Amino acid sequence: MRAVVTRVKSASVTIEGQIHGAIDSGFLVLLGIKTEDEAEQAVKLADKICGLRVFQDDQGQMNLSLGEVGGKLLVISQFTLYGNCKKGRRPEFLSAARPETAIPLYERFILECKNRGFQVETGQFGASMQVASVNDGPVTLILDTETL
Repeated sequence: MRAVVTRVKSASVTIEGQIHGAIDSGFLVLLGIKTEDEAEQAVKLADKICGLRVFQDDQGQMNLSLGEVGGKLLVISQFTLYGNCKKGRRPEFLSAARPETAIPLYERFILECKNRGFQVETGQFGASMQVASVNDGPVTLILDTETL
């Protein structure tokens, strides 16, 4: 699994003109799932993201976690995170998991975050979505379960 995690002051996702999910302070998580991923990766990635200490303490240091600041998560499925752009100008997505594999793992990741006590808003898997965010910092990290 691969995630792009952005610390945000606010974020929302709109589908067909309607806001589907929105948060104030927390993380916008773009989540990509590859063909070989299993539940173990969902658990590992949720644990890492929910425990990241990237919020500022009283001294201005990135020392506080999502839970310590009462943050929320907006999780958006993002198969293009596994796009391969090595050849030509058009990416191929052979490494991205098909929906029958990706949807249960996407849902597992969300459940793992909720089980850790966080409010989680989501997009809709496979939908055309418009994602808006007000970045905080900006702080953006790329996490991949192959390197965690």
